[in-house]
Amino acid sequence: MRRELSERELTEEGPRAKGSAKGKKRTVTVNLAESPLSWLHARGHIDDRLFDAGERLRSDYERAQIAPGITMRWDPVRVDGGGGDGLTPGERQLAARARFDDAMAQAGSGLKDVLWHVVCNCESLSHAEKGLGWPARSGKLVLRLALDRVADFYRIR
Repeated sequence: MRRELSERELTEEGPRAKGSAKGKKRTVTVNLAESPLSWLHARGHIDDRLFDAGERLRSDYERAQIAPGITMRWDPVRVDGGGGDGLTPGERQLAARARFDDAMAQAGSGLKDVLWHVVCNCESLSHAEKGLGWPARSGKLVLRLALDRVADFYRIR
């Protein structure tokens, strides 16, 4: 796993960038390259099956290029069309979009919100709970249920 460590001030809301307050504060070292999903997996809050399901969902999300583009794309152009699956890059993007949409539909309307926030948007569980208006500490259970349905969709055992 890639490590990109940064020292952050520890506040009641969680870690935040240092240098905003005077005096001696408590700090914590954070790995900025670690996704919320891998953080939960590394600490035993989700098992391998659920982690793999989340990673497959994020992979389809990224391959489908659903996230808005901020700058010009500088990806190298592949002359041979890419992988050996016989699909053009556009067809692979459409297939990933279809898989992503189907996986989110399998999760259901009440659960796909937390999937999008944590898996696709890489928000922490506490941020997702606040954004969705949920009580604190409720997101982990809901995320597990959603990832279980996604694992069933991807046929991960």
